[in-house]
Amino acid sequence: MNECEECNPVRVTTTRRRFLIALIAIASSLLGVILGLPFINALIGSKVRTAKDKWIRVAELQAIPEGEPVRLNFVMNGQDAFIQQTTVHSVWVIRRSPAELTAFSPICPHAGCYYNWSAGLKRFDCPCHGSIFRIDGPVVSGPAPRPLDTLPVKIENGTLYVIWQRFKAGVPEKIEI
Repeated sequence: MNECEECNPVRVTTTRRRFLIALIAIASSLLGVILGLPFINALIGSKVRTAKDKWIRVAELQAIPEGEPVRLNFVMNGQDAFIQQTTVHSVWVIRRSPAELTAFSPICPHAGCYYNWSAGLKRFDCPCHGSIFRIDGPVVSGPAPRPLDTLPVKIENGTLYVIWQRFKAGVPEKIEI
């Protein structure tokens, strides 16, 4: 016998079977990591993204008339794992002065219907159950349990930005959902 074989009685040889087992283990691990990334991103990444992407560009200030509510549409892009979504939302914006704006959610706080501005009557009317709101948001009449829901706004370089939020309908408190 050879001296080296006596010194090292356990001899490891690379066979085709061991090579294929190692190759399959490495490939399976890589595949698991690749498929797991969207799941991890959905759990962790969405919370990070929402913190920086909350402010949504809605319109230029010069496009918003003063003293008259205007409904403005804007596009939101979202991603959940591999699924990308583009949704169109709207807000009612009232420009009270050159630098003061109020943005209302377009959803009635009573049952979640979309209300409209009645220019002739100078009020917001909900067609579903007859709630009526003043131009500044308080309930005039109807079953609505609270005033119109306001949204956070900011003006930056002549552009209006809004944080889009939805609120629970039918309750007296403004609860974000």
